[in-house]
Amino acid sequence: MSQRVALITGSGKRIGAATASLLLSEGWFVFLHVRNSLDEARTILQDFHDKHGVSPAAEILQADLNSDEEISSLIDTVLRHEIVENNGGLHALVHNASIYNSTDFEEVSLETLRLNNRIHIEVPFLLTQGLLPLLKSAQGCVIGMVDTSVGRAWNGLSHYTASKAGLRQLMINLAGDLAPEVRVNCVGPGAIVAAEWESEHFESVLQSVPLGRAGDVDDVAKAVQFLLDSPYLSGQIINVDGGWSIAP
Repeated sequence: MSQRVALITGSGKRIGAATASLLLSEGWFVFLHVRNSLDEARTILQDFHDKHGVSPAAEILQADLNSDEEISSLIDTVLRHEIVENNGGLHALVHNASIYNSTDFEEVSLETLRLNNRIHIEVPFLLTQGLLPLLKSAQGCVIGMVDTSVGRAWNGLSHYTASKAGLRQLMINLAGDLAPEVRVNCVGPGAIVAAEWESEHFESVLQSVPLGRAGDVDDVAKAVQFLLDSPYLSGQIINVDGGWSIAP
């Protein structure tokens, strides 16, 4: 029986790590992409081994997504990997890698804006384009990790929200461009994990969440799994936000 194969960017920590762990537990072969989180990725694999008594079907791929050369090398590694050849291609590509920091608009540098656009728009574009033959071969699914910021003004996050909106539109457009061979969807996490600098803002958001609490990284991972297991869903955005997106 063939094995489904996934590549998850930024899979050493938080949502990416939870998604990788869930897919591994479901029998997927997972390429865990990291930049610096090698130890964390190795811990994911060790935890799987400790829990199941066998080594996980996985490989850690290290690459700086701000480097054209390293992106090309990452794509080439996956294209040439025997696991994709033996299992009919790449069944899932999850664009999870992200950067998130607050800067007053007046102080946002062009370098910061370009880096956000690079990680959130250019990299998903390049990876999807470069791995498209494998995705088509497997009738695969691409998932973009977007944001619940559409239609909202967030202080100090113009560079972040604009780039995430770009990723959202890119994914929706690709849902049309790549049909019917490849499905494309989005997951929009809400109040899941607070950054160290946003604890006050995070608590204020929770006051507006209808479910009255924060979510968990596993909630987001399960939404990714649902989309991967739903062959008639494409062009969809699932907000994992406790109902915050519909709150008055």
